[in-house]
Amino acid sequence: MRTPAPQTTPQRSDEDTAMPPRADCIADSAGGLTFDVTETGEPGDALLVLRRREGTEEVSLPLSPAADGRLRAALPSGVALPEGRWDAYAQVAGGEPRRLTPGVNDLRSLVDRMPSGSLGHVAVRIPYATKHGNLTVRSWLRAPHAEAGELLIEKDELTVRGRVFGTALGPDAHAELRHRHPAGSVVRAEVRAEQARFALTLPYGALAPGIWDLWLRSAGETGPRVRIARLLDDVADKKGIFAYPAVELETEHGPVQAGPYYTRDNDLSVAVTAAG
Repeated sequence: MRTPAPQTTPQRSDEDTAMPPRADCIADSAGGLTFDVTETGEPGDALLVLRRREGTEEVSLPLSPAADGRLRAALPSGVALPEGRWDAYAQVAGGEPRRLTPGVNDLRSLVDRMPSGSLGHVAVRIPYATKHGNLTVRSWLRAPHAEAGELLIEKDELTVRGRVFGTALGPDAHAELRHRHPAGSVVRAEVRAEQARFALTLPYGALAPGIWDLWLRSAGETGPRVRIARLLDDVADKKGIFAYPAVELETEHGPVQAGPYYTRDNDLSVAVTAAG
């Protein structure tokens, strides 16, 4: 029998075995974020780089020495971060940016957050782990904003309670359900207003099968059309987490199932499907 030749174990370089840098994130109630990045092991000036996934925009933040040998970067609420998903990287001495992995996210200040709305907009930034285990920041910038609160589901209707920021609720305020495909179909619902708070009831029976997006017309036909969404908490993607029951009922379009859900952008919509 022939003796097999000994196998040589391939040598791994330091670059191969180096762990990717990790960042712990702390959110503040004003909408700012602080990143504490593990030491990169490379000399030179360091940056935390945020790249918008949906475009070419980039925001660079200086990383400075902090406690425990870490590097710290701050993203104040006053720094503009357009709406979208921003992938996080660490870059040292002008080298290639390295993707950051998430550490511990302290998002307690985002729970039940109540911004003043005095700036005319609401800025939200929520760090989260992607399905590939990387760190990304989901950003929203709404001007004005209609925050969805409690959803009350009954046998043939949905009641939504919420609050507006950056706009006032006038006497002609109302809600619109707009059919997404084909666009153009609109069903109006009355709004009950008390200062900045609102409530509206949506009759399922008036809705044809399809997806209906919820909008608030805070000043009637002449005012802004504001998308109703739920942004002021610590959940970056609500679609797979916030589940609501669908009800079955008879309508002029036949038997349907109808129920609310949050989209990939945390906007509130109603799905109506033909039953059976």
